[in-house]
Amino acid sequence: MKTQSYFSKIMLLICLFLLSACALFQPMRTESGGWVDWNGRGGWSETSSGGEMLAAEGSGPALLELGDALAEDEAKSYAEEPSTYQNSPLRAGSVDDNEQWDDYLLYRLQFRDWGISVHDLDVGGRHTIKIVNQLGAPVLGAFVEVFASSGERLFQATSSANGTIYFHPHISGTSQSSTFEVVASKGNDEVRMNISSEEFNHELVLDARSSGDPIRLDVHFLIDATGSMSDEIQQLKDNMISVAERISSMQSDPDVRYGMTIYRDREDLFVSRTFDFTPDVIAFTDALREVHAEGGGDYPESLNEGLHQALYLPEWRQEETVSLLFLIADAPPHLDYPQDFDYAQDIFEAVEAGIKIFPLASSGLDDQGEYIFRQLAQITGGKFLFLTYGAGGAPGDDTTHHVDDYSVLSLDDLVVRIVEEQLAFLNSPIQ
Repeated sequence: MKTQSYFSKIMLLICLFLLSACALFQPMRTESGGWVDWNGRGGWSETSSGGEMLAAEGSGPALLELGDALAEDEAKSYAEEPSTYQNSPLRAGSVDDNEQWDDYLLYRLQFRDWGISVHDLDVGGRHTIKIVNQLGAPVLGAFVEVFASSGERLFQATSSANGTIYFHPHISGTSQSSTFEVVASKGNDEVRMNISSEEFNHELVLDARSSGDPIRLDVHFLIDATGSMSDEIQQLKDNMISVAERISSMQSDPDVRYGMTIYRDREDLFVSRTFDFTPDVIAFTDALREVHAEGGGDYPESLNEGLHQALYLPEWRQEETVSLLFLIADAPPHLDYPQDFDYAQDIFEAVEAGIKIFPLASSGLDDQGEYIFRQLAQITGGKFLFLTYGAGGAPGDDTTHHVDDYSVLSLDDLVVRIVEEQLAFLNSPIQ
């Protein structure tokens, strides 16, 4: 009996030790955000990788020790670098491929002739499904499922601020089916509708409120942090507080949080790092100021991994939340890496969670990148954004991308406009 009791105590101690060890390796969650996947390999720059860098709780990496004074001076001068865009802010345009559907289908046909490798997703035969309440207001956060006549579930999504999701039967491999069943639910209410493959616009009415009050808003930035992205990162640093202030002062007075995932490429100092959502704009901008644009090597980057981590690592609120992801990048993902994530699969994880993706094509994005960025936007219900230029590469109103009928704003104004548009769907006095 004594031996058994002694053995039991030893096993209990081992279990407690293992539980404690597991807790140490869990992503750090605080009310002020924090880097949730810090790997202890160094900081943001190769110049400081020889020193010891640690992640401070609720903030970005704390600079504790550097190998030489030169690297420390460089880090300080970078943090204090004045804005270079006060007189010439970046400008950008946008297109909504779901609104300009015929133009988008024509663009897809043209792209096929170019023979460029992508993970193609056949969006032909798209169905638009809108969820509204009994007052006709869009319902945010309704869970929508589409079933084949056999009962097989083909698709699932969460409705966004305009209450709309897009179902593509060709992607699910059921393009020959003549009917589908759509089930939408929120809270205790559920509604079912049989739809025909020959009718493409559908509306389901739920006995549910449009959204909560205040409206919850999660804004996540997915940023290519390789060497060619210094201009875009600097503009974001310079103007993030002003953008956040404009969002907070909107009519709906949203309950807003900010987060970010930055990524580079394999063989760089790191592949990706994620700063969890925080309502504290100062904590977020302090973390953003620590980000350096560096590395990259070849042209494509590890966007596949960056997107995956941006969807899975931060704590998206999801339920009755306007969830927006801004991708800011100038290169397509590597499609040749073994054991990699796949944007063509993760895009549907975003749809299921109700996350809209707004990719911003930065300077130099090629045709492959444009096509992939527009896939991300179209399937999730976002818009394709692109920087525009004038003479000598200065900010202007022109683009080489395959788009027409677009307007141009400063990049900051465009981000604010997009957030405002999304919240406006829910600002109606009739909820």
